[in-house]
Amino acid sequence: MNRIDRRFFALADEIKGLGEKELYYRIRKAFDEVPQAIQKSCMDFFNQFGFWGRLDRERGIYEEIEGKAHALFAHMDDFLWVYERLADYRSRATLSAILHNWYCYDFTATAQTKEPLFDDYFDLDLIRCSKREVMVDLGAFVGDTVLSYLDNYGADCYETIYCYEITPATFAVLERNLASYPGIVCRRKGVADRSGTLSLRSNPAGASANTLGEEGTATVELVTLDEDIPGPITLLKADIEGFEQKALLGAERHIREDHPKLLLSVYHNNEDLWKIPQMIHAMGPDYRFYLRHRGSPLYPTEVTLLAL
Repeated sequence: MNRIDRRFFALADEIKGLGEKELYYRIRKAFDEVPQAIQKSCMDFFNQFGFWGRLDRERGIYEEIEGKAHALFAHMDDFLWVYERLADYRSRATLSAILHNWYCYDFTATAQTKEPLFDDYFDLDLIRCSKREVMVDLGAFVGDTVLSYLDNYGADCYETIYCYEITPATFAVLERNLASYPGIVCRRKGVADRSGTLSLRSNPAGASANTLGEEGTATVELVTLDEDIPGPITLLKADIEGFEQKALLGAERHIREDHPKLLLSVYHNNEDLWKIPQMIHAMGPDYRFYLRHRGSPLYPTEVTLLAL
């Protein structure tokens, strides 16, 4: 057994030997030993975005740690399932680094596995594209991912690109930024597992973190990809603040029939990291999985699952 496997399986064995309460207290003790400046940085980050639960040591609020402890206690077998199906050791080292960070605030491993070479989503060793590409960008924001795609593969390396964005002001910038490129379709719609409407919920961290909910400001039309794009797709990117699972369910026909390349954010909660690979495997058992991250070593965000 190589050193990456040894380290991961040792962690898994240790966690599986603990109860949920013991896990919680071990994670909390590890957090207490982190330098105060880093503690504050982590607390500010968690509390600003609100995806993982609040963390406020002075007020005795440890929701974020409780959530991680529960995820590790209840789903270590699921993390093992994912680990054994990751197709390269960069991916396995990345998953190991993320879970070590959750469990004992190991910042060294997350720094070592942070992607230094390629842009988000477009690992050129893995993602190959052609002039026949039909790309779908969920959470297109201001067009940054599309512009990265064009830079990496060429401005003529696609047939059609569909961009979905829910925030009106951001959508206007998206349209302006991509107006000069042919074959790009911008849709101000949310994508989920059903059609309907929801409300835009603004996130204090910024428009890129806006989500959909029952209450909010502007009304947003909700669609499924299977309904909204009748023809085949070849590449699907999703960074939609925790709606990725719903979007996959609404694209099940495309996934089963078209087998698109899937580039999916899996860091907006403690479940996506194991649940989304299992969902994809159920729809297409021949998908191969890779994991990359480009976020802060203090807490590994910008974690992308590549299913190819």
